[in-house]
Amino acid sequence: MREPALNGFVNSNALERIGLNHQILREAIRDTYQLLDQIDATLEIAGVFPLSQTVELANLSSMIGNIFASAIAKHSQDLLRRNGPHKYPDLLTTGLLPQVPDLELKMALETNKPKGHLAKEGHYITSRYVLCQPDGALIIGKENRGVKPYIWEVRCGYLLREHFNISNTEGDSGKTAVVNAAGMELLEVVYCDLDRAPLSRKGKTYQSYKRFFDF
Repeated sequence: MREPALNGFVNSNALERIGLNHQILREAIRDTYQLLDQIDATLEIAGVFPLSQTVELANLSSMIGNIFASAIAKHSQDLLRRNGPHKYPDLLTTGLLPQVPDLELKMALETNKPKGHLAKEGHYITSRYVLCQPDGALIIGKENRGVKPYIWEVRCGYLLREHFNISNTEGDSGKTAVVNAAGMELLEVVYCDLDRAPLSRKGKTYQSYKRFFDF
């Protein structure tokens, strides 16, 4: 069974501020991997390509995000519950603890910035994933994308409307609100799988993540 990175959990205070913890996150990532593997196993029996090769990437991101959000709710010890499909926010507080807010979850591929249809102020969990080889190895580059999704980063924090860039390009799928650089800087990293970070090992960005683990 696939597991999240053993030592990938950092900044516990950022999660504690919204009433969550690393154990909830660990179990949610593990459940997400397990369900994705079960789906792929079923597709293989049916003679169909893996999920990552069956649906478009935008739909894949949405599906993984929905699975991950549901897994967070499942392991939240009744602090959160899943909202209905296409409803904001993705996770609703049950009110058992006053410090646990409603949460919106956004998923993005590789180093893309998470986006949605509307720029809304609130508490966010953002997650980014990569497509690895069947053995779990990451080969950087779009042309080297594999078939197994792995979450390589999770962040959380409070975003304002000003932390989104609004696009309404003609021919696009409608308005999109992309978390901008200032918003990404504000969101605190709470999980990072360094071995699967889609970044040059010599680059400044990779080194900034590596500092989380340099004790």
